[in-house]
Amino acid sequence: MVMDKGNRCNGIDLFQYDNQWETEFLSLKRVLYKSLEDVILDIEHVGSTSVKGLGAKPILDIDIVIESESTLPDVINRLARLGYHHQEKWSYKGREAFGRKDHSVPWDRNRSRWMEHHVYVCHKDSEELAKHIAFRDYLRNHPQAVIEYEKLKTELALKAKDREEYTSGKTKFVHKILGLCGKYDC
Repeated sequence: MVMDKGNRCNGIDLFQYDNQWETEFLSLKRVLYKSLEDVILDIEHVGSTSVKGLGAKPILDIDIVIESESTLPDVINRLARLGYHHQEKWSYKGREAFGRKDHSVPWDRNRSRWMEHHVYVCHKDSEELAKHIAFRDYLRNHPQAVIEYEKLKTELALKAKDREEYTSGKTKFVHKILGLCGKYDC
């Protein structure tokens, strides 16, 4: 069972699924799309918060999909105008990571305070994007896998010494699901 208030001893806070996560993603997507629509293909909600019924850390994972690497500099500049900064050290093979300057990023006219979220820019043919989508879609279509994954995550949140151990503890399960998806086509 996922904790109501999270596990505070190691910094890993898991909460029961909240419908507000989808609502917040859609609001963020509107703001991001307004600034990026002519240089991107799509904006995807990935990660545990994108799977209805799955307990998670309340942090949205957002993949912005681009057609070509040639558009990346423009996307980086536009995200910077919204208050994001490129985190090259956290980027990985076709997935560029971005951090936020403050809780009101992306900056909009309302100076909204947004839920915690991670933004990645992925090339449409990126293996990382394919993995994110395949894993999300598999969980969305297999309720028993959601139950298994949530149980694993809860156990890890209680036992892991830190976030790195928590994340590495999930790897075997993620690889098992991706293996069921063939070349990431779930």
